[in-house]
Amino acid sequence: MARVLGLGGIFFKAQDGDALRDWYRRVLGFDIAEWGGAQFAHPTSGFTLWSPFDADSDYFEPSSLPFMINLIVDDIDGILEMAKAAGVEPIRRDDSDPYGRFAWLLDPAGIKVELWQPPS
Repeated sequence: MARVLGLGGIFFKAQDGDALRDWYRRVLGFDIAEWGGAQFAHPTSGFTLWSPFDADSDYFEPSSLPFMINLIVDDIDGILEMAKAAGVEPIRRDDSDPYGRFAWLLDPAGIKVELWQPPS
């Protein structure tokens, strides 16, 4: 039987795509390809979720957008150091979750970005 194996990509509109690509390159270390996006090999840890939230959920706050991006990272401290060097502070951090370590940022488009380092 055919089945979905994981997240194949995140596609969204942005007012200033060049500035947004630059932010993800500087703050999170994305390797932006010539065609304007980034491609990632499947991580060796973690998993990809598809999870609808109730319409009145406040989980995406302080973003007013109806979606959020979750990115699996291998070193949340290193990523947050890179973000801080670019002038971006996390809006929240949680190192106590049994599913791993988390931190949240807002990108220039107002999208809440959840960083997740799975437990080892």
